[in-house]
Amino acid sequence: MPDYGDFCPVQMAAEVVADRWTPMIVRELVLGNTRFNDIARGLPGISRSLLVQRLRHLEKNGVVETWPSPTGRGNEYHLTPAGRDLERVIDSFGRWAIEWLFDDMRPQDVPPTTLMWWMHRRVDPTRFPPQRTVIEWRHTEPAAQTIWLVLDRQEVSVCMVHPGFDVDVVATATTATFAEVFQGYSTWQEAVADGRIEVAGLPRLLSALPRWFLWSPWAEVTRERADRAQAEQPAH
Repeated sequence: MPDYGDFCPVQMAAEVVADRWTPMIVRELVLGNTRFNDIARGLPGISRSLLVQRLRHLEKNGVVETWPSPTGRGNEYHLTPAGRDLERVIDSFGRWAIEWLFDDMRPQDVPPTTLMWWMHRRVDPTRFPPQRTVIEWRHTEPAAQTIWLVLDRQEVSVCMVHPGFDVDVVATATTATFAEVFQGYSTWQEAVADGRIEVAGLPRLLSALPRWFLWSPWAEVTRERADRAQAEQPAH
């Protein structure tokens, strides 16, 4: 890649974080993913070799550091103080896109597996039920697919096959509907009330479920922008 020189701070920053995929990798690290496979799961489309290359680039430039995994197998990737300071940059990117690229955003196109992976990391473990709880997510369109989230001991697991435990809550909807709730276009309660999401389970779990999830970091910004777009539409 060309060397822009050290005469402009924007150019210097671009050399570190402006390559394709690099801001998204930083996003994954900001959101708490530290293991290679977890970072890769949050970035559908990136090759493993390119992810290795980008992580090495970030480490070389003091944004990321490698720690031995507590399990004794492999490594973990953690943001340095310089890397954590990029959280403001990533947040600004997201807010800018919601404001100025809103009409081009297509949350309904996210694959079910990617959406469930995003949801599992955006949770509030302090609100989890005291006992293990299994949520079955039935995606009906564009392709039928069932994915399970297991909440247990303040941790969440994503299961592509039945986890072998009793299911406590079943949520059924199109992937687009789940994605719109996650992104902030509508709330869980709204989608359930108007029948776009069907739920089954104990009433106390159904009422508590929305509080287990933190949804997108930009959910509130998206909702405000969506409301504004709706208000700007000409009356018929």
